[in-house]
Amino acid sequence: MNVIASVEAAPAIGTGEVRTDWTRAEIADLFDLPFNELMYRAQTVHRAHHAVGQVQLCTLLSIKTGGCPEDCGYCSQSASADTQLKAEKLMDVDAVLASAAEAKAAGSQRFCMGAAWRNPKDRDMDRIVAMVEGVAAMGMETCMTLGMLTPDQAQRLGNAGLDYYNHNIDTSPENYANVITTRSFDDRLDTLSHVREAGINVCCGGIVGMGETRGDRVGFVHALATLPRHPESVPVNALVPVKGTVLGNILADTPLAKIDDIEFVRTVAVARITMPLSMVRLSAGRESMSDATQAMCFMAGANSIFTGDRLLTAGNAGDDADAALLAKLGMTPMVGEEPMRKSGCC
Repeated sequence: MNVIASVEAAPAIGTGEVRTDWTRAEIADLFDLPFNELMYRAQTVHRAHHAVGQVQLCTLLSIKTGGCPEDCGYCSQSASADTQLKAEKLMDVDAVLASAAEAKAAGSQRFCMGAAWRNPKDRDMDRIVAMVEGVAAMGMETCMTLGMLTPDQAQRLGNAGLDYYNHNIDTSPENYANVITTRSFDDRLDTLSHVREAGINVCCGGIVGMGETRGDRVGFVHALATLPRHPESVPVNALVPVKGTVLGNILADTPLAKIDDIEFVRTVAVARITMPLSMVRLSAGRESMSDATQAMCFMAGANSIFTGDRLLTAGNAGDDADAALLAKLGMTPMVGEEPMRKSGCC
C-alpha cells in the first residue's frame, strides 16, 4: 500500500475531541499508522490538553503483600505462584503515613496504596479509611487498589475522600480468561461502576507484553475508550516477567513473545489519542526500558511515572535515575491538577 495514501485514509485525529464511540476498526487504523505520523498525532492531542514537558511523580506502596487467592498469571503475589514471596498482614496506619511523608519529601504528588486481596474484608475498612484520610491531610493525591469492592465499601472510600481507585482490566475482553480465571472481565467492570457511583475517580489500564496479539491491544484500548466516562487515569504497564508466575515461566521459554519497544510506544500513543484528557501513566516495566524508550513514551503522551525503587514487589528505576532522566530531557515534575478532574468532563 502507498504510505501517503494510507495516512490520508486514516482517521483525521489530532484535535483531541473526546469520544466514547470509538470502533475497533478506528483504533486498529491508529495502530497501523506510520510511526512518525502516530507520534505526531499523539503529541498534538497531548499538547491540546496537558502541560508540555511536565510529568506527574507518583509513589506506590504495598500495604498488604502476598497471599492473594486470585490466579492472575502475571502476579508474584498470587498464592498459586511459586515465587517464594512471603505473605504479610495489612500494614499499620502509622507506617503507611510515614512512607507517604517520605514520598512527599522526595517530590511525589500522588500516593498509591495496594493490597494483595481478592476483596477487602469489612474488618479492614477502618484502617484503610484512616490511611486515606491521613495521606490526604498531607496534601497528596490518594489512590488505592484493593481488589473488588462492594457498593458499600466504595462509598466508605468515597466518603473518606479517596481521589482515585485503581482496578485494571488488564487486557482485552477476549484475552482475559487466558490471564485470569478466578474472576471475570465483567467483575472488573462491576467494581468500576461501584467506584463511579461513589464519586471516586477511576484509575484503570492494563498490562502489555503478556504474549497477546496486536488485536488484543486494540481490544484493550477499545474497552477503556468506550466506557461511559474515560478513566481519569490510564496506567500502561509492560509485563515484568517473574519466574514462578504462569506468564513469567512461559515468556522465559519463549522470549520472542515479549513486546518490542516500538509496539509498546504505539500502545501509549493510541491510548493518548483515544482518551485525550486522561493521565496516561507509564507504570511497571520502566526499569528495563532505555532512556530513549521512555523519552518516546513521553512524546507519545505519557505524563505520569511511579518513582522509588519498588512497585509493590517489582523493581523500579529509582528516584535518582528518574531525576537524571527528566533533567536530560528538560522535563519537570507536574504541578496543578489533572485535566479531567479540573474540567469535570466526560
